[in-house]
Amino acid sequence: MARHWRILAGSGIGWMLLLAAGCQDTSSPATSPTSPATVDSISGPTGPDVFADVTAQTGINFTYRNGEEADHYAIIESLGGGVALIDYDQDGLLDIFLPGGGYYEGKKVLGYPCRLYRNLGQFRFQDVTAAVGLDNISFPYSHGAAAFDYDCDGWPDLLITGYNRLVLLKNVPDEAGGRRFVDVTHAAGLRDRLWSTSAAWGDLDGDGYPEIFVAHYGDWGFDTNHPTDCTYDGKTRDVCQPRRFKPLPHTLYRNNRDGTFSDVSEACKIRKDGKGIGVIMVDINNDGRPDIYVANDTDDNHLYVNRSQTGQIVLEETALFAGAARDDRGIANGSMGLDAADYNRSGLASLIVTNYENELPALYKNRSTDKQIRFLYDTMPSGLAVIGGTYVSWGVGFFDFDNDGWPDLFIVSGHAIRHPIKLDRRQKPQLLRNVQGRFRVVTSQGGSYCLQPHNARGAAFGDLDNDGRIDVVVSHLNEPVAVLRNVYPARDHHWIGLHLRSRKNADTVGTRVVLETPQGKQTAFVKGGASYASTNDPRLHFGLGQDSQIQRLTIYWASGRVQEVNGVQPDAYWAITEGESSPQRLVYPVPTVAASSVPTSAIPSH
Repeated sequence: MARHWRILAGSGIGWMLLLAAGCQDTSSPATSPTSPATVDSISGPTGPDVFADVTAQTGINFTYRNGEEADHYAIIESLGGGVALIDYDQDGLLDIFLPGGGYYEGKKVLGYPCRLYRNLGQFRFQDVTAAVGLDNISFPYSHGAAAFDYDCDGWPDLLITGYNRLVLLKNVPDEAGGRRFVDVTHAAGLRDRLWSTSAAWGDLDGDGYPEIFVAHYGDWGFDTNHPTDCTYDGKTRDVCQPRRFKPLPHTLYRNNRDGTFSDVSEACKIRKDGKGIGVIMVDINNDGRPDIYVANDTDDNHLYVNRSQTGQIVLEETALFAGAARDDRGIANGSMGLDAADYNRSGLASLIVTNYENELPALYKNRSTDKQIRFLYDTMPSGLAVIGGTYVSWGVGFFDFDNDGWPDLFIVSGHAIRHPIKLDRRQKPQLLRNVQGRFRVVTSQGGSYCLQPHNARGAAFGDLDNDGRIDVVVSHLNEPVAVLRNVYPARDHHWIGLHLRSRKNADTVGTRVVLETPQGKQTAFVKGGASYASTNDPRLHFGLGQDSQIQRLTIYWASGRVQEVNGVQPDAYWAITEGESSPQRLVYPVPTVAASSVPTSAIPSH
């Protein structure tokens, strides 16, 4: 979240750029302060808007509340909440789940209700919180939402992180033929009483069932650790620095394949020295097994390379030696959000990490081989450094907004403390276009939302209307959630979307897809967790640019199967089942149910 106490004099970015100039990776063209890419970025390229803020028309009116009105200045108020995109009813439209945050009764920490909005099509959503039973769930002071199928029954479930408690919600049929959620936390053996932030999932041992990695933060509490003497200007009370709190150990839960989980953190040698905020599972060395990357606040980030064999979980923590634990100066950053993508068409999953003020976002270029896990700090050579270190950033995602075949970046920000000295608490998001592996700031094209500052936290990326353009939902602190529709008019650019289905509903995290067109190869990865405390669209999306011919599509399933797929055409979503030769074109019908026929939640918009 924050390296609150390390404030660099003046602008630290200039000397950082100079320092990095002498140790850049020579395989990539360097970006200097006077290079064409940087000059174009600063001048603010113009063009059609990427996003339209359609929140008002969606029917979504919800605000994450952090309870700061009690003036406790508690550090739990800084983290905010995420967003989960989940097609809970399997109608082909992504629904939106929103953690609610929390408040206090004296020194008792309580949670606000969460919300679920059903997607009715055409960017209309209906509050179905009560209809699916979520109004009867006791939520903690919540932060994150992970949507995945933990029991492999074909229906996505929900895992909610928060202060001193996890909540696991199973997606089950109701008596009317619809769906509802029931709390199975205790029955599943998830008796986690630590302060959890984000969660990631993936099948680590090859049995088809996903394990869960839960990131924990610090030992804050009214009874044991509630300092009240924290200031940044010497007189104004504020949220305390992370260094005032000891890190809590992260937890790895093994899936027992019977609806329960076992804590295997000790056996798998999970580190205990990082205040965790973000976590993702993705295959970083193309061996078909998901690996784990953890973003820690002011501590080294962790990278667990999966060396497991079937029936046994073996993890090797190698972030420091791999070059993904710290920045290019050898300093651990205040890391929050993260994502992974093949942004430079290397065929490997590189990592992006958002950081605190006076720190640049960290782009770790994946240069791993069969024998060595290796990342290079690519923030400067890629042009990403041009946005500077004047942000406290959280949610982040790679997404190809213009369908040109190169994944772009969107980063949302907001300060972690109440009364920042050098920066505003509310900050503008950053939109960056990927130009063949180099990034250029195009925030001025982001539409009205990007022109205003926000105190943002979680951001989830997905195609809400199935038009082949990726939309974004953003959660804020004490500000209504925003729904951003991608309206970029890339009429001459094609795309393709893939809904991957493994046999027997096995987890597919760790799967990668290589797509070849006349303009080259692209690689996409199935991921578990990403951004900050959020869940993205589980489908894979490829922009094709002007290519209308798909020469080859190869799927490297997490099971080890390699499958060549023929017959897919651009500008459509396709369902591909592991081992089956014929892909199925997906036609998503707009639901015919009227919004008025779905019961609304009686929970007020707190």
